[in-house]
Amino acid sequence: MTDSALDLSFPIDPNALDALRQAMRQAVAHLVERQQTAELLILGLVAREHVLLIGPPGTGKSRVVRQICQTVGGAYFEYLIGRFTEPTELFGAVNLQALREGQVVTDTRGMLPEADIVFLDEIFLGSTAILNTLLGVLNERQFRRGQQQIACPLRLCVGAANQLPQEGQLAAFADRFLLTHFVQPVPTHALDQLLTQGWALADTPTPVGHYLPLLDQLHHASRQVELAQIRPTLIEAIQRLRQAHITLSDRRIVKLQNLIAAATVLAGRQQAEQGDLWPLAYALPNEMQQEQVRDILQDLLVPTTNSFLQQAAEQAVLQPQARLSRLHETSLQLLVNWDKDTAQQTLYEIEANFQPNEIPEPIQQTVTLIRQRLAQAGNIADGSVDSPSA
Repeated sequence: MTDSALDLSFPIDPNALDALRQAMRQAVAHLVERQQTAELLILGLVAREHVLLIGPPGTGKSRVVRQICQTVGGAYFEYLIGRFTEPTELFGAVNLQALREGQVVTDTRGMLPEADIVFLDEIFLGSTAILNTLLGVLNERQFRRGQQQIACPLRLCVGAANQLPQEGQLAAFADRFLLTHFVQPVPTHALDQLLTQGWALADTPTPVGHYLPLLDQLHHASRQVELAQIRPTLIEAIQRLRQAHITLSDRRIVKLQNLIAAATVLAGRQQAEQGDLWPLAYALPNEMQQEQVRDILQDLLVPTTNSFLQQAAEQAVLQPQARLSRLHETSLQLLVNWDKDTAQQTLYEIEANFQPNEIPEPIQQTVTLIRQRLAQAGNIADGSVDSPSA
């Protein structure tokens, strides 16, 4: 079954799922090369697993998080942590009225313990007191201080840093983030798009959405996903990684199933297939290991596609099938909502990466229609399209 065909038993309205996908893409439409990051945040929200963004300053990590969180809705808490940040700045100060009555109670109103989504920039600069308290919030969704214990509504915590920590204690803390994404500066070929889109970004309002209830439904649906069919393949994948001296903690191996189930639900299914194993690449906490997994597990990840999480799935395995799936959907959208620049970029990407005999007939037909429309507008004349950056 393809990911575009919903099981009759699938509990989520496909129109609602499509609306969420469109809202997610619209939220980052003006952020160049950041759709992959946005998709991983949605995957984390459905799986209820936290995301760690690693990359140099100025690569748009915080902007993507804000755009997606505003689109999703819910209570949001953000803080830039420094070496002198006090726990009260994140969790709240002592309630003075309660203190006068002899009780030590933290006033958490509007603070991290009451947030649905949390973004902590420079997270590894936090003190031991901050990180130890965060562990309880991240792992158990519980905030504890003294005799006070509060259940936290936290769906997702996004941590950001310029690089992974080397110290043992901080590395152990980083292991609580199941998804690790390495954010790179916009590549040279997309600089023109970066300048154009960046100039327009200040005048582009971010729509405020209310998708948190839908994401909760998706999470509950993911807990009902049938994983038995793919567990033997997952075991083989882990064995191969161990043979290559890439070791995942037992905790990560178990939690991997949350990511696979979330990817399955976002693909519109309730039974996981081999093509849903691609989140494994993001569960490896090391950038070099994430690159190695593509070679080690190449044959196991061959059927990878996901119409909802296109960029994340494609970049996880860098395989032609995933790229063709994305290009086909983009081509179909162009026939409905025409955009000359996107049409030229799509044709160029197809011609640069695939021979004509490698493109399935339905995609060839769509490409022919796009080419004809560009030719009528005088954008191509000889059966080929120039690079958009030329």
